Amino acid sequence: MTSLAIFGTGRIGGGVATRAASGGLVDTLVLYDSNQSLLEAQRLDIEHMRCPVRISTKPEDIASCDIVLYTAGLPRNPTIKTRAALLDCNVPVASELAALIPDFKGIVIVITNPADVLTYYLWKKLGIPKNRIIGFGGQLDGARFQYELGLRNISSEGLILGEHGEHQVPVFSHFGLDVDIQTREEILTTLRNASMEIIKGKGATEYAPVHHIWHLVVSILTDSHSSLVCSGILNGEYGISDCSLGVPMIIGREGICSILEIKLDSWELEQMNNAAAFISDLCRRISCD
Repeated sequence: MTSLAIFGTGRIGGGVATRAASGGLVDTLVLYDSNQSLLEAQRLDIEHMRCPVRISTKPEDIASCDIVLYTAGLPRNPTIKTRAALLDCNVPVASELAALIPDFKGIVIVITNPADVLTYYLWKKLGIPKNRIIGFGGQLDGARFQYELGLRNISSEGLILGEHGEHQVPVFSHFGLDVDIQTREEILTTLRNASMEIIKGKGATEYAPVHHIWHLVVSILTDSHSSLVCSGILNGEYGISDCSLGVPMIIGREGICSILEIKLDSWELEQMNNAAAFISDLCRRISCD
């Protein structure tokens, strides 16, 4: 029996819930949302799919799940320019989740922004091993990077490290790409604004996040040992400690099986250190008591 809890059933949470219901990998789906009308509507809509999955909306069932997907909280809108600006309003939501899952034995996936800082916050709050808490973002950023490279007729895997936000680190050197600093900076500026173009047009990003989140969930449930960029608690990797940042890691049934360290050039290393300084400062701001 495999169970997945989705804490927050809006566009992203609801989208992943439908994938989970139809994907054949989850036996029990636990849905939670502070908006009871939305929660009941999402439950009923999924029930009408008539997939062989048991659905619960009891908050007490979250703690016994194999995976908890944390998607609740205030999302970005055109007036909220950065993900980091959401920290103060979304920490209380993370605290609400933590109160529901004391002594949690499963894996937590953090989607809510700022994902890196909230990953660190929940790791501290829950006191769980660092391999069992994973922040989402790098997969999506990497896909956007690959798209931008394609527009410039550059064929390469898109690899983004660092923050899921303004301090993301596009990696060129690992793939032997000879891209000058000016072009790198232009691409980085475009990547920082990639989601806002979608938010202005339709209110929120939706399809791409759901696609990549589900890929991450599947990688855990199938013990695939896939190499994915996710946010994890670092303990000396890349010369960084005591904060959560996006890095390549092997993902399997135990969560983070290992963290991969790749060589960065001087520009990439500078960007990575800037990301670490920024996220570390935010982590020091929040109380985990």
